[in-house]
Amino acid sequence: MNKELLILRHGKSDWNTQVDDFYRPLIERGKRGAELLGVWTQQQDLVPDFVLSSPATRALDTAKRFCHAMGLSEQLIYQEAKIYEANAATLKAIINECPHQARRVLIVGHNPGLEHLLQDLLSDPISAAEDGKILPTATLAHLTLGQYWSQTSSGCATLNSLIRPSLLAEQFPFVGLKGAEFRPRPAYYYSQAAVIPYCIVDNVFKLLLVSSSHKQRWRFPTSIIAPGSTPQAAGTQAAWELAGVKGVISDEVLGYHSQAKWRGQCVIQLFPLAVTEIVPSAEWSKQHKRQWLTPKQAMLELNSPGLSKTIKKLLSLLEQ
Repeated sequence: MNKELLILRHGKSDWNTQVDDFYRPLIERGKRGAELLGVWTQQQDLVPDFVLSSPATRALDTAKRFCHAMGLSEQLIYQEAKIYEANAATLKAIINECPHQARRVLIVGHNPGLEHLLQDLLSDPISAAEDGKILPTATLAHLTLGQYWSQTSSGCATLNSLIRPSLLAEQFPFVGLKGAEFRPRPAYYYSQAAVIPYCIVDNVFKLLLVSSSHKQRWRFPTSIIAPGSTPQAAGTQAAWELAGVKGVISDEVLGYHSQAKWRGQCVIQLFPLAVTEIVPSAEWSKQHKRQWLTPKQAMLELNSPGLSKTIKKLLSLLEQ
């Protein structure tokens, strides 16, 4: 059976961020492009069984979002350092070493290497589009090769498709209580987990709240539950990345909260987190602000009957 190769260039990245090239992040357009292509790939029944990605931030984030949109765990992604700044010869050598049992391989990386690889592998040359580009950011090429990865060589492949996100509708399928519909984010975005961090601060029992990304309101640390992850893992990650705290999270759901977002309702599972480690305030420079409040103060700040009920349930459990 012939092998299939998916070549994906990373999404549009942020050139205004003052970081080393390796750590340059994706902009929103780049994130959405990766997710749109992931959904399209699943719909075309082209889900890969082996994924290789450059470890550079913009490439790895592209690979993760692409896989999540297909329902695949990011744990399936193998980070190959050689892909970063690789030329066509190096990339072919990497493909030569793919496991034989893998029928369809996805490689996520950078130009000019990927574009040179694509041109080199094709038996017939490919012309640039009207904009003069062959493999712009977040573009996916689907190729058919021979029966062995080890025999991947110049001119061995045929091109099946070359897809840009701009060719796809900027909507994602969602099946809910209302039936099939389309939303502006992938389906997994609407399942989230949050933690209620608590500990004794200045001899007073307090809860930790963080600001939303736009600093318009206060909330508990919340994260999307990515495919392959668990609610507890997502909540623990949110506590560390958004609030700078670590601790012991409960195995039991404390409650559920619904929030309108992205033209739908996000269902949030809440877990108590007994804080054991806190990044000192002087070292906390994240975009999310944080504040420790008494339960009563937290309930007033959140202004949500549902969350107030969950907080009261936590206090009752801790008193037992």
